[in-house]
Amino acid sequence: MKTVTIHTDGSCLGNPGSGGWAAVLTCEGPSGTARREMGGGFARTTNNRMEILAVLEALSALKTPCAVELYTDSQYVSRAIRDRWLEGWQKNGWRTAAKKPVKNQDLWRRMAEVLARHEVRFHWLKGHAGHTENERCDELARAWANRSDLPEDSGFDG
Repeated sequence: MKTVTIHTDGSCLGNPGSGGWAAVLTCEGPSGTARREMGGGFARTTNNRMEILAVLEALSALKTPCAVELYTDSQYVSRAIRDRWLEGWQKNGWRTAAKKPVKNQDLWRRMAEVLARHEVRFHWLKGHAGHTENERCDELARAWANRSDLPEDSGFDG
């Protein structure tokens, strides 16, 4: 199984506001290191949606099942996976422990599907702390958030 390292970040100008997401994927192979940068955004969204979408889009870009080391500066995303919130939400019919509907449910449902295809280990990084790939993701996500040609986020209901 191929091992891929992924760094992700999301950005939002206002919350809600114009948002962007980005990911940097790297993979060691017989011919050296392959690297891919990707990103996107929406005209009206939230920071949490962009953080989740960065992970979703990066994992969805993998063509075969992979072992993934995933780095994010989002406590929300990393804790939802590592602390098994996502599993609990699924078992509770997409309700939180407080019996309220899970926010960003459309994205979390997709996340559950994409995580089932890969072996993913989540790592939390402190944001804006000089980590090269995290800083690059932040730069790309902010650039996307600043674009004027972004579509509407059809899943955002705020």
